[in-house]
Amino acid sequence: MRDLTPRQIVAELDRHIVGQDAAKRAVAVAIRNRWRRQQLEGDMRQEVAPKNIMMIGPTGVGKTEIARRLAKLTGAPFIKVEATKYTEVGYYGRDVESMIRELVENAIGLVREKEREGVETEAKRRVQERLLDLLAPAPPSFDAMPDSPDSPERYERTREKMRAMLAAGELEQRRVELTLEQRAVPMMFTGIGMEQMDVDLQGMFEKILPKNTTRRETTVAEARNVLFEQECDALINQEKVNATAIELAENTGIIFVDELDKIVAGEQTHGADVSRQGVQRDLLPIVEGTTVQTRYGYVHTDHILFIAAGAFHRAKPSDLMPELQGRFPIRVELQALTKEDFVRILTEPKGALTKQYHALLGAEGVDLAFSDDAVEALAEFAYQVNQTTQNIGARRLYTIMERLLEELSFEAPDMKQQRVDIDAAYVNQRLAELTQDEDLSKFIL
Repeated sequence: MRDLTPRQIVAELDRHIVGQDAAKRAVAVAIRNRWRRQQLEGDMRQEVAPKNIMMIGPTGVGKTEIARRLAKLTGAPFIKVEATKYTEVGYYGRDVESMIRELVENAIGLVREKEREGVETEAKRRVQERLLDLLAPAPPSFDAMPDSPDSPERYERTREKMRAMLAAGELEQRRVELTLEQRAVPMMFTGIGMEQMDVDLQGMFEKILPKNTTRRETTVAEARNVLFEQECDALINQEKVNATAIELAENTGIIFVDELDKIVAGEQTHGADVSRQGVQRDLLPIVEGTTVQTRYGYVHTDHILFIAAGAFHRAKPSDLMPELQGRFPIRVELQALTKEDFVRILTEPKGALTKQYHALLGAEGVDLAFSDDAVEALAEFAYQVNQTTQNIGARRLYTIMERLLEELSFEAPDMKQQRVDIDAAYVNQRLAELTQDEDLSKFIL
């Protein structure tokens, strides 16, 4: 985990997300407390539990983005799940423990990526040798005569010549034949696919299913990628990866549970409402701390950080089970976006939409520029459409920008080395009619 102070974390989040200072400070403190816990020893370290966070606010104001950027910033395993995708045990659907398995899968990917960096040099060396074997295979037996075409001396000279050509990139399009292995999938599972199975079930089938060997002709460039993956797999200690990943998930993992408000039971006490209440009951031990079996080993959830989010329009946090409420001691309310927020979102973040479109059209040789009054007009349109139709927050800017630049994006390949200035008049010309017609804007914007 990176040693970042709360102030540094907030500063990094500010580069990507506008406003929502209370939420940023809350997550920054939560992450710093995890670092502080790592400095403790013995029983005290085990006693310190994460302070889970509940974000309350309308859609599109930055809840998910804060959690996602936070995980990327700290290098922690992170998954986003939707509470509505889970059902009570006994109902048709996913069980809540699957979120822990997904988190471990994410941690496996992070650890494997780091391990790959350590074996990359040796893997590339092995790949070169295997490519040479494919390009210049050794004859079944060597003739004793030095000048024979099958002599060891001539073979080595040919191999060294091939090695030099391979290093110079002169053989990338030469075709070679690869032998590939893959697990056979029974007919009964071809409809759902192995990747859609529960990870534990998938792991069991991967062990017992026979391997199919196939031969495929491919270019040297394509073969290098396949062989590199094979050599990395051979060099990486998978048991070490699994153990490290479980420890990483247990101590630094972040699970973002969205739409928590939608598993609040209504006044009914049957059907879907019973299932919603059941999801809360099933979620409680995961958040409190339990042990979940995965294909890589047992995972303790006691120190995983849970960040829950919901709009809570029709329900209140107090409508959740009291025990579950208590497991989210930090509550932060995110504010709806104003016109001024939209202006900042369009210009300030590192990946602001105006910067993205400038870069995208720049790839076509078009110099796209937005004036200040154009940004003001776009912000006004986004704010007004959100007020008159469904408020989807900053996501409204994506639809408005696409509509604004649709014609320009289409014509861009034929406009090389041209400059296009987007001003308020340009914005009004292309968006005014749609935003004035409220019914039409519901479908297009």
